[in-house]
Amino acid sequence: MRRALLAPLLVVALTGCSVFGRDAPCRQADADSQVSAVWRPADFGGQDEMKIRLCVDDSCEEKASGNPDDPFTLLTVRLPDDVGATTVPVRLTVTSAKSGDTVVEDSTRAKLTEQHPNGTSCPLTAWTATFRAHPEKGLSSPKGMKLQG
Repeated sequence: MRRALLAPLLVVALTGCSVFGRDAPCRQADADSQVSAVWRPADFGGQDEMKIRLCVDDSCEEKASGNPDDPFTLLTVRLPDDVGATTVPVRLTVTSAKSGDTVVEDSTRAKLTEQHPNGTSCPLTAWTATFRAHPEKGLSSPKGMKLQG
């Protein structure tokens, strides 16, 4: 009887597995260091009525405002993976697709937050910040923004 109980425990000990999940394997999720802006396309008028431009330092990305029937749209500017815990300048410019007039212009500094998509003890650290692109407030917190229709 003793041997029957000791054999499974010996197998667990030799393989490094843990019944209690202490030695859980790392996941293989990927993530990029980035600054993102999210918005409701309906906030910016009709189908692709505006052009949203997001810049971090000298790197910029641009996207049309999107379909007003979509609950939200996302634009990201990728950062170097080794950017670390730093603060970066962020600029938002929203222009009319028809006239080219600037509708919203805002800037701030983003403190990047450390992310571990595979768990804190596993490799891959991403540094991120997320803003809401708002038609009146410019760059604001996405906190409380409903991301579903």
